[in-house]
Amino acid sequence: MRQPNPPMKLTVRFAGRDMSAMHRTAQLMTVGGPMALPFAQLSFPETYEQALVGPLFRPWAELMLDDVEVRPGDRILDIACGTGIVARLAKERQAGIGKVVGIDVSPPMLAVARKVAPDIDWREGDAGALPLNGDEPFDVVVCQQGLQFFPDKPAAARQMRRALAADGRLAVSTWRPEEEFPVLLELRHIAQRHVGSLVDRRHGLGQAELVETLLRDAGFRDVRSKTVSQTIRFDDGSVFVRLNAVALVGMSAASKDMSDDERGRILDAIVHDSADVIRRHTGESGFAYELGTNVVTARG
Repeated sequence: MRQPNPPMKLTVRFAGRDMSAMHRTAQLMTVGGPMALPFAQLSFPETYEQALVGPLFRPWAELMLDDVEVRPGDRILDIACGTGIVARLAKERQAGIGKVVGIDVSPPMLAVARKVAPDIDWREGDAGALPLNGDEPFDVVVCQQGLQFFPDKPAAARQMRRALAADGRLAVSTWRPEEEFPVLLELRHIAQRHVGSLVDRRHGLGQAELVETLLRDAGFRDVRSKTVSQTIRFDDGSVFVRLNAVALVGMSAASKDMSDDERGRILDAIVHDSADVIRRHTGESGFAYELGTNVVTARG
């Protein structure tokens, strides 16, 4: 039996939460009365870029780009690019030599990406049918926290293989199982008291073996995985709890029929009921909890 690699550890501070599953619920950021958040008046893509990308997504992106050894001259494709942090970091490593393309299904996210980095080729498209220009091979293909959300995962894996040049390098990251992180599990249980049972899709490919199988079946070789763990810290735990509640409520079946007022009241109630969680996990350095991701690499 293959033995998993031991987790890597690093510590990072951030003032936000992964909202990858919530592109369709941007309006939730401002419902339910005044929010004590510095980004309360921003659109969701702007919030994602300003509050989440730097502190949360950038550290993992840096590690993933280390794994695929991005270098000057590489042709790089970032799938499910969001507002483009992985693509931007990859471009920095190219030293001005090479091509970078970012693809995402969300026009609002791409609008922010274009504003932040107009010199990158941003394209709207589906991971299951990548908008590539004919025979357009890439030396590096990356997908950070996107694969678990794709409706047709095998098709997306095949498209990654299609895009990758012979002997090209691939890296895919997906969050580890929710059950490994007691704080997240407890917060979901609190949310479920208000919205009923729900599945947190952010952890839908928590086992690295699932990703490995998808990639091998798509024709990749030298498929390997490792686990990276981070200690996440917030100055104000209530900020994390509310943004996490936005994600959880949006993934519930009950969310479809909620008015904005009802949604806001439920978010307020979840934050209120989470006060003990915040208290128990807050110390001198702020609110802290563990989060981990799989990083799976392969060759074309």
